[in-house]
Amino acid sequence: MKWLSVLPQQCLLLMTCLVMALEAVPIDIDKTKVKGEGHVEGEKVENPDTGLYYDEYLRQVIDVLETDKHFREKLQTADIEEIKSGKLSRELDLVSHHVRTRLDELKRQEVARLRMLIKAKMDSVQDTGIDHQALLKQFEHLNHQNPDTFEPKDLDMLIKAATSDLENYDKTRHEEFKKYEMMKEHERREYLKTLDEEKRKREESKFEEMKKKHGDHPKVHHPGSKDQLKEVWEEADGLDPNEFDPKTFFKLHDVNNDGFLDEQELEALFTKELEKVYDPKNEEDDMVEMEEERLRMREHVMNEVDINKDRLVTLEEFLRATEKKEFLEPDSWETLDQQQLFTEDELKEFENHISQQEDELRKKAEELQKQKEELQRQHDQLQAQKQELQQVVKQMEQKKLQQGNPPAGPAGELKFQPPGEHKVGDAAKHPAGGDQPLPPGHVQEPAVRTDQVHP
Repeated sequence: MKWLSVLPQQCLLLMTCLVMALEAVPIDIDKTKVKGEGHVEGEKVENPDTGLYYDEYLRQVIDVLETDKHFREKLQTADIEEIKSGKLSRELDLVSHHVRTRLDELKRQEVARLRMLIKAKMDSVQDTGIDHQALLKQFEHLNHQNPDTFEPKDLDMLIKAATSDLENYDKTRHEEFKKYEMMKEHERREYLKTLDEEKRKREESKFEEMKKKHGDHPKVHHPGSKDQLKEVWEEADGLDPNEFDPKTFFKLHDVNNDGFLDEQELEALFTKELEKVYDPKNEEDDMVEMEEERLRMREHVMNEVDINKDRLVTLEEFLRATEKKEFLEPDSWETLDQQQLFTEDELKEFENHISQQEDELRKKAEELQKQKEELQRQHDQLQAQKQELQQVVKQMEQKKLQQGNPPAGPAGELKFQPPGEHKVGDAAKHPAGGDQPLPPGHVQEPAVRTDQVHP
């Protein structure tokens, strides 16, 4: 699946389409000198998650479209504007029937999945009368008005949605990281409030000591500079730094051999620099901050090297960057610990927002507690009524016994027989006229009828 082989977490979908039409520049390398095994030809490269909530649907659509020869040929000749404008999407009308059938099935599955998500969300807030069709409008990667078939409009919407979402992905990550840092500081200050003066001073002293220890690290090379790349060449690739060659370096780190350095491949180049600052074994080093630092480095290199802003670095762009003055004499690189990540006003606004959320949660908790107490009160009331009814029934039965009336059974029948009443079948054992049975061998004489008339 060549499209997706160059689809890093933040790479645009339309850029991945163009990769199929381009070939890597052949460079001869003696890989016996390279440290490590590297990428084996023909070995399947695992595709990174794009981070989109419809990532699986996106990948499945790409897989199916790749199986159609006509669409693949059109893709190879398409340029960026044709993809962005939706012209390529119209080629969907010419794909084979079995491809369209499979795409229809994928869309129905995706619509069903989204409806399940909506239902689960609505059920969590105990909402009823769900209008799925209206709620589906919030999902812009498919045409919700036609939930059964995959049309050119669906492909166009999928490309545009992925393009927009992936472009905003880095921005979202930065915002989440900033919230993470403000929450850390908020919790630290709240904890200090719980301590007495002596313990608070010790805690603040420890905090400053850890900050100083974290900042005491070797110099970090400017990302994308010659010094930084040569360090990777020597320590990661195991090659002679005096023989550093940009073209060979590019080929070595184009892991999937597609002729580009994508964002994931670029981020891998910064590992050595990040290890100078962050160690997971150290209490003072935060690995979340390390990933933010990696993101900042990658963004910086992309801004410097990626001329056409397609979020992919070609060999030509890479070599052109090595000819700039900044490549040989870069400015110093400031790490996160040397920057102010947020202001006091921003922290105050963040804390106010947290306070509002806590108030809302507290109110909901109080409402739930009141509902619980009301349900318990109703339960106790029903139990009391039940016990009272049982007591009344018991008193009525006792009163009937005192009046000589046998208590009635569940169906109204008498629970015992009145005196003198015999069961059916007792007549044979107790014949009329006597209370005792006849001795053996005796025959009872027939009774004389008093109303019989003799002639």
